[in-house]
Amino acid sequence: MNRPPSANPLREPEQAGLTSVFAAQTTVRARAVEAKWRWPITLALLSTVPSFYVELLHEQPPLLAVLSYLVASATMAGALLHVGLRSGNLRAHLRANSFDLLLCAGLVVAAMLPPSAASEVALWFRVVVGFFTMSRMFWAAHYVVTRGGTLYRLIAALLVLVLCGLGFWWLEPTTPTFGDALWLAFTTAATVGYGDSVPTTPASKIFAVFVVFLGVGAITLVAAGIASAWIATEERTIEREILADLHKQLAGLRAEIAALRQTSPADAEAGGSEPLDRDSAPGDRLPSRPGPGPG
Repeated sequence: MNRPPSANPLREPEQAGLTSVFAAQTTVRARAVEAKWRWPITLALLSTVPSFYVELLHEQPPLLAVLSYLVASATMAGALLHVGLRSGNLRAHLRANSFDLLLCAGLVVAAMLPPSAASEVALWFRVVVGFFTMSRMFWAAHYVVTRGGTLYRLIAALLVLVLCGLGFWWLEPTTPTFGDALWLAFTTAATVGYGDSVPTTPASKIFAVFVVFLGVGAITLVAAGIASAWIATEERTIEREILADLHKQLAGLRAEIAALRQTSPADAEAGGSEPLDRDSAPGDRLPSRPGPGPG
């Protein structure tokens, strides 16, 4: 069933998605505000990733690690309120973004729990919050990665690989050099698993889980870009062949029509009648004067 058009020209129909879930008939201004909040939300959520490992490696985590959870929650809450007020229906917007509300609450709880090194429950809760945080963060930034071509995606994949290498260099004691850490990041992201270098600490093992998800996504983007480039090249070749065949057929039809126009006067003369002018109707010709009768 089609949605009836809105009387307000600044309103658009509902559009679903993890990063842009809007209530029905959300204004265009609200959508523009939501687009401006994407980078602040992405950066705020990204800051919780090193905070998770800092808190895991220290029995008494620094205050900055705890504050990053609260800042990320406050940033998402501010974005929800700002977009909801601009949409004209705050309650409907909050209902449509229940995932963000739950994530805000989870970040606050993660900041208030005891250190992960002293509580296994707190550790697993922060791991679950970390998965949801990464899902929200990457979905908020997916338009940046998917809007470019193959080269753009390749650069994004290399950047992800370098960041994963820096993470292993920091967390894994068996990778004393950045090259070793980068190799471990590549083998983990590509799910190769040669066995020459493996995560050995709880922090690096948890980080390896996230690296697998990041690596699969990055490699998939690059592979999809290369495949789409090949397919586009093949499609352009097929299109050129089809157009060349159409031009050839049209040229043949033009030649046949010209030949028919040339043979029509000859056929009319052979039949004993004068050919009709193409620009005149049959009724426009004057009848011939009858000859004199006999005697």
